[in-house]
Amino acid sequence: MGVAPDAAGRERGRIVSTDITWHEGGVAREQKEALLGQRGCVLWFTGLSGSGKSTVAATLEHALHKLGRATALLDGDNVRHGLNRDLGFSAADREENIRRIGEVARLFAESGVIVLVSFISPYRQDRDRARALLPPGRFIEVFMDTPLEVCEQRDPKGLYKKARAGQIKGFTGLVS
Repeated sequence: MGVAPDAAGRERGRIVSTDITWHEGGVAREQKEALLGQRGCVLWFTGLSGSGKSTVAATLEHALHKLGRATALLDGDNVRHGLNRDLGFSAADREENIRRIGEVARLFAESGVIVLVSFISPYRQDRDRARALLPPGRFIEVFMDTPLEVCEQRDPKGLYKKARAGQIKGFTGLVS
């Protein structure tokens, strides 16, 4: 799992600790899933800002809850308020943002939870890395194929307007 650091302790340009050891938990994933009566998995919603990712993920979470399923909803904005508040929107920061959320989603899924992830996550390689953290069939990618014009009309956060005015550079979906 993950990329092994080189001899200097670097992983894709970052310094990482080399003096750590992975410890298996005392309760197997299968036992946790049996307790919950469900298989842990990740449903990864991706698409442009305003495409409906968060709305669909939250609606699905409510439906699953009514069915008695244990879920966790990881929304891009919410995660950036806490865990990833130190990251911006450069390509490197976006990669790290998705790497972190992929690891968190994996931890929840290994506990038998159905994880609903709602992130723009524009780079396939980043989503593929998150997918690779889970056993086959446990990562389902949902692309919200909403036309840019519709996303821009919705513009729930006013981001497209700001990007068009030059206040946001490198906004996903718009060429700057």
